[in-house]
Amino acid sequence: MRKEVWFGLTIMAMVVMAAFVLLPPLSLMTNGHLGLLMLALVVVAIMLGFPTAFTLMGMGMVFAWIAYRSQNPSLAVQQTLDLMVQRTYSVMSNDVLISIPLFVFMGYLIERANLIEKLFKSMHLATARVPGSLAVATIITCAIFATATGIVGAVVTLMGLLALPAMLKAGYSVQLSAGAITAGGCLGILIPPSVMLIVYGATAGVSVVKLYAGAFFPGLMLATLYILYVIILAKLKPHMAPPMSAEDRRVPLPEFAEIVSTRVSHKVLPGLIGAIKGKRNAAVPMKSLLNHLFIALLPAIAVVVVMGGVYLKVTAPIPQEASQEVQAMGGSSFDTSEDETGGGLAEPEAEPEDGLQPPPTEGTTSAPVAAVPEAPAPAKAPAAAEPVVASPVAEAEAERVPAPMTFWVALASCAVALAIFYAFFSFARLEIFKMLLGSFFPLAIMILAVLGTIVFGLATPTEAAAMGSMGGLLLAGAYRRLNMTVMRESVYLTAKTSAMVCWLFVGSSIFSAAFALLGGQELINTWVLSLDMTPVQFMILAQVVIFLLGWPLEWTEIIVIFMPIFIPLLPHFGIDPLFFGLLVALNLQTAFLSPPVAMAAFYLKGVSPPHVTLNQIFAGMLPFMGIQVFAIFLLYQFPAIGMWLPGVLYK
Repeated sequence: MRKEVWFGLTIMAMVVMAAFVLLPPLSLMTNGHLGLLMLALVVVAIMLGFPTAFTLMGMGMVFAWIAYRSQNPSLAVQQTLDLMVQRTYSVMSNDVLISIPLFVFMGYLIERANLIEKLFKSMHLATARVPGSLAVATIITCAIFATATGIVGAVVTLMGLLALPAMLKAGYSVQLSAGAITAGGCLGILIPPSVMLIVYGATAGVSVVKLYAGAFFPGLMLATLYILYVIILAKLKPHMAPPMSAEDRRVPLPEFAEIVSTRVSHKVLPGLIGAIKGKRNAAVPMKSLLNHLFIALLPAIAVVVVMGGVYLKVTAPIPQEASQEVQAMGGSSFDTSEDETGGGLAEPEAEPEDGLQPPPTEGTTSAPVAAVPEAPAPAKAPAAAEPVVASPVAEAEAERVPAPMTFWVALASCAVALAIFYAFFSFARLEIFKMLLGSFFPLAIMILAVLGTIVFGLATPTEAAAMGSMGGLLLAGAYRRLNMTVMRESVYLTAKTSAMVCWLFVGSSIFSAAFALLGGQELINTWVLSLDMTPVQFMILAQVVIFLLGWPLEWTEIIVIFMPIFIPLLPHFGIDPLFFGLLVALNLQTAFLSPPVAMAAFYLKGVSPPHVTLNQIFAGMLPFMGIQVFAIFLLYQFPAIGMWLPGVLYK
């Protein structure tokens, strides 16, 4: 710990020295300079270990009193207390923050449902033939579980207990094992539903729904880059990630599968269908054969259901066109009938330019009006013609639009994929598929349901979080882990975390108000604008500052302290706050992976064997930090990675 302590003390000393060197003497110091001094003192106090929320609150109250005292000393105390009450009330009345305790409660319930062990085992067997399979399975498991829980410490700790001993036993290097666990566990703060995105949205005034939609693909991109790095490293340096032996890849088969695979076929569909039709497997119960045939057909059933729903959607008639056709046909025919029976031709002729000509500019309505007097129809003809007119309209509404070519291409691709899947679908893979059904798919369905209802506008984040909490209860009950102990621990930890977040928001709100009162924000704005930077230069400067802040501070402090400083500058440079938030979310991954704070490293060190040192864990994190920087570069060069989905869904 000595090196880490000296490193932290060195950074604090540099902050203090910079504050005294860059700031003017006390005689020339203005309120704006006091704001910058407050900012430096807060960073040092947090690094010394003081609670972040109450440090922000205390510093904000003291410096707000100084700001008010410089204007009106007699009202300084009253105005400072009024500021505290107003800021606290504004935070407590923020509806977006209601979703935080619900998502946290969902995470703690899933964590205690004991799903991660089954998920890791099934993922390990499913990726057995991939180079670096244990590390790949670890990253996938961490990403899924971190997405479901959003609690970095819990995921890193549990995976340190499960995956680290398995990887070390298999001969994996300590650095690669530690890097895969810590980097994968931190994905939960980026991939929705993420508490960090809610905090950023509430701080920056950006829609949480759009942030969730925008962060989905960058999160998947970062996880994919991690997996590609592990695979390439395992291919180039096999000694760091030895391949699994054939004995380790072997999946034990149940008795019926052994009988069917030896007597009929080792492929699932031919084997089960042949066993059902034939009489050679009297020892195998028919119920077992039918159950496993249904399980084997689940991928095909899912494809049929999904593609069938897509077909109904893409071929549905457009309601607007149908309504326009009804109005056009009805307008000409019904106007004719009314004119002949009731003498209603005089009124349309009196105002033809006001009522009839502007809507249809092609002249479709003027021709029938002119033609009606020339060829009058019998009085009873329109009554008989009404059902004739309504019938084609009903047929037009019932007639479906032809499916586009992209649908048929997607359908053909799915059919080819299913054919390849079933061609290699053996009974061993059926057992792995059954493991995934019991571990991966319940979590995936719950996560997609929560995200889908938010992204597609079916529910607000708070409503979706409530449904996610209900899903966590159902999962814990399905795995027989729902009892009073689990409920009591989950509720207690949720209340503790929620209270921390709420006090953090109160402290940051008071701190930012005091910073603005002192003129610190105006001073920074003036200094940044005086540099005459381009938007690219400002973006690089902001991301470099956030990257460096991730070394001594956690993401919570960075968002609540420094985002209110950057956000007011964005309109001047024409930068979308949503895009800036996605870059910040990717950048803040470094807050959990960069020493000396690097909480993920300390979580892992607490459960790792004694011979695994902090320096080895830090060394394993560095390549994944480089991947994060590369991901930020990709997102900046190709903004559509994050902006395409919000642009499609919320035009």
